[in-house]
Amino acid sequence: MIVGTAGHIDHGKTSLVRALTGVDADRLPEEKARGITIDLGYAYEPLPSGDTLGFVDVPGHERFIHNMLAGATGIDHVLLAIAADDGPMPQTLEHLAIVEQLGLADGVVALTKVDRVDDARREAALQEVRRLLAATRCAGFEVQPVSAVSGEGIDDLRRHLHEAAARQPSRRAAGGHFRLAIDRSFTRPGIGTIVTGTVFAGRVAVGDRLTLSPLGIEVRVRGLHAQNRAADGGGIGQRCALNITAPQLDRRDIARGQWLLGSALHAPTDRLDVRLELLGSEDRALRHWTPVHVHLGANDVTGRIALLQEEPLRPGASALAQLVLDAPIGALHGDRFIVRDQSAQRTLGGGSVLDAFGPARGRRKPQRLAVLRALESPAPNDALRQLLDVEPAGVDLDAFARLYNLRDDERARVLDSVAMQVLRPAGTASRAPALGFGAAHWSACAQGLQGWLQVCHQRDPDSPGPHIDELRAALPGRPALPIAAAIAEQLVQAGLVRRAGSRYRLPGHEVTLSESECALWQGARPLLEAAGIATPQVAGLAEQMRTKDELLRLLLRKLVRMGQLHQVRREVFMLPRTVAELAAQAQRLASAHPKGILTVGPFREATGLHRNLGIPVLEYFDRAGFTMRRRDGRRLRREAASVFGEAGAAPN
Repeated sequence: MIVGTAGHIDHGKTSLVRALTGVDADRLPEEKARGITIDLGYAYEPLPSGDTLGFVDVPGHERFIHNMLAGATGIDHVLLAIAADDGPMPQTLEHLAIVEQLGLADGVVALTKVDRVDDARREAALQEVRRLLAATRCAGFEVQPVSAVSGEGIDDLRRHLHEAAARQPSRRAAGGHFRLAIDRSFTRPGIGTIVTGTVFAGRVAVGDRLTLSPLGIEVRVRGLHAQNRAADGGGIGQRCALNITAPQLDRRDIARGQWLLGSALHAPTDRLDVRLELLGSEDRALRHWTPVHVHLGANDVTGRIALLQEEPLRPGASALAQLVLDAPIGALHGDRFIVRDQSAQRTLGGGSVLDAFGPARGRRKPQRLAVLRALESPAPNDALRQLLDVEPAGVDLDAFARLYNLRDDERARVLDSVAMQVLRPAGTASRAPALGFGAAHWSACAQGLQGWLQVCHQRDPDSPGPHIDELRAALPGRPALPIAAAIAEQLVQAGLVRRAGSRYRLPGHEVTLSESECALWQGARPLLEAAGIATPQVAGLAEQMRTKDELLRLLLRKLVRMGQLHQVRREVFMLPRTVAELAAQAQRLASAHPKGILTVGPFREATGLHRNLGIPVLEYFDRAGFTMRRRDGRRLRREAASVFGEAGAAPN
């Protein structure tokens, strides 16, 4: 268990920790000289069970609240110190408000310096403290009179903490990828870089590879201490010191507020959708776009509050809001945060993160607010069920698993517990996520797509059906191309839609050739098969067949609409098998490239295409949704077979 101190300056927090553990948590020379805590201090006490009680001692001076907040997140038990001679003071109230906003429900109040007051003042101070607590969520905290000088009450306080630690639920098997909020870093000769912090989730072991976020630097764990003891591993609820290494890692790259994470969690963000509560002690309402300091984990970053509901926010009330930050940070669902005013002089309120990856547009739309209300459920399976009810365009299951910090096995259990239609875009070329649909939304999607195809067929009966790009525009939310293709393929497998080449149609919709067109096609097809990639232009093909250019051109264009040919250039038509083979070769080249890109020269060399056809074919791949042009070349958007069919298949 990790115990965090809180309380006004000079109310005896550090002396209390020293009396309990024998360790002076003030480690800086300036702290020794001035007799006040400036930065975070740490102390540890062995427990009879063999575990260790960790203490985070925080400064009480108002100028160092930002340091106090860096230590307050991630603690399990609050030790609030209130001096008997002073009673509650300004930072007592602010620290208590912070404790409430961080959702810390377990704690104890130490009424310190009782050796300095008489019995009457002691009793009066006890009543002051109890009245203060009664108006807060900390009303259940015990109040224990103590003196670090005489030792009075220290054993009782120690007993309370030991019993609280024994009641603390075991988190050794707690799930999630590893997360450590860095609050200190330093170097040791012969050892290297060391970072310390509180573990928010998961477990770590020597040899693990982690990501320093938000920088995105991969590091390796060379050694670690958990709760001030050398260990092979550490986990949630412990303070850990990790000796990390990476090529060219400079300790100056590391700062308080960064995270050490499992790589799956590295996703820096600067827009947090949250449930925000304004302190009741505020004398004015909070307005939209108020500049603030946001404290999350060990981080302190500036930003603004965008209120998503009625504004302004009244004191004591809560609302959905978006924190628009000036720098990216690491955050996940359920993370608690504190907001302070622009000058960092007072605490305004706090709350919890609902969606760590909020949108820049449409954040106030009713449907988006419904999503955030669904995410207010702490249990991922309950949240997912509600999301499926309010997301007509489906739920990104990969993003959901990251938001709730689910490992692969945990994700599988959650998904298995919720009834939904799951779409997984096929192939390694696509980075599109798995998508989940609620039954009602999936049915509406299928019916809407079928109705749209019916309109297409009525409007253009000679067309075999639209391409995937056209079909994508008819789907809810206009999803990414791989998602649109996965939806269409799911309907194909269900027999509700048919696919011919890259075109989609309803069952029963057919486009046929007349007798004269069939005869003309029987003459053209063998020539195209024999030509392969050296297919002639329409004029050359018509000359071989001794027919009119325009008559042949009309037929070939009709065959393109029927899905039996590809028009890769204005006057160049290719058979599906030829295009599929070229696409398969393009995919092999991109897969073999270190950056996964496809360029013109290697493609022409590998395929033997004429120089006048290399670029037109690649541009056709772009139009078909197979590739996407970038500055350094083309990148694959989908698997070749999902766009053009299998290479080597018999021609249509």
